Amino acid sequence: MKLIVLGAGAWGTALAISASQNSRATHRVTLWARDPVQALTMQTQRLNARYLPGLALSGSIQVVSGSADALAQVVQGQDLVIVATPMAGLRGVLTQLRDFRQPVAWLCKGFEAANSKSLSASFGLLAHEVQAQSAPELIAGALSGPSFAQEVALGQPTALVAASVHASVREALVAAFHSPVLRVYANEDVVGVEVGGAVKNVMAIAAGVLDGIAAADLPDHQRPGLNARAALITRGLAEMTRLGLALGARADTFMGLSGLGDLVLTATGNLSRNRQVGLLLAQGQTLQQAVASLGHVAEGVYSARTVLQRARHLGVDMPITQCVVALLDGQMQPAQVVAALMGREPTTESA
Repeated sequence: MKLIVLGAGAWGTALAISASQNSRATHRVTLWARDPVQALTMQTQRLNARYLPGLALSGSIQVVSGSADALAQVVQGQDLVIVATPMAGLRGVLTQLRDFRQPVAWLCKGFEAANSKSLSASFGLLAHEVQAQSAPELIAGALSGPSFAQEVALGQPTALVAASVHASVREALVAAFHSPVLRVYANEDVVGVEVGGAVKNVMAIAAGVLDGIAAADLPDHQRPGLNARAALITRGLAEMTRLGLALGARADTFMGLSGLGDLVLTATGNLSRNRQVGLLLAQGQTLQQAVASLGHVAEGVYSARTVLQRARHLGVDMPITQCVVALLDGQMQPAQVVAALMGREPTTESA
């Protein structure tokens, strides 16, 4: 298979490495970087020093660069295109690819920020909704699931989900990436997979806040423990499922890799950027300081408000998300998040 990854960040680079080392198939892998200096450095040094330091690029990976306006030419002759840009760049890339007739899949997890191009000026869109507007003729879908780029690049065991309403997209993703160290499961529920990937980032910020407070020098009764983390993850899954069902997803998707699996990983793993944001906020840093210290995009920071807007528009109750938004907006302190959630009125678990 000939495949190209558009975007040379950590995740795009990791998947390029994984595809190039797939022992079940021999792929011709191209990695596209918008910055020509970065592309030349990676091509000659065989390393993505900024995003995956210390992890060598396979010799078979070709690193190229060029204008985003020329992507239609860059992807010609490819069997599969992987879009590895942040959510903010997805619309522009898909617009450039709108006449491409081979499978396309995106990796970004989150919501596009609300703007005049969205279906509604009051909230942003999931990736498949962006595609429906910008490139409706594309045969496309999402590659998602619980995964840290560093572990995938190292060849450590990982499982992902190939989600699309098009069988050809699911089949192409399985053919490209399924290997002895990377399992790829097919799923037709692209809505559920995308909701899981977006909302888990918001829940990971809340989990980071809990863990940050737990590590503080406070009396035991003022510090949340592992009980609190388990409760947060479980109730976060309930929020995620409610929103997904309201948007047309299947309930069983949220018990799978892109729901429960991705939520557990992102809420507990030390490599989670969104969890790190919560930890840093609990330590007293401002949101600007926390984001700047990461050096990478933490999609939950940008998605939280849209998640809450979509939920309110649909009449879905999401109290954890509401607290995270208040925290990010400076309307609530970390310790108040715990108090607000514990102080809610009693209800049934299914509510």
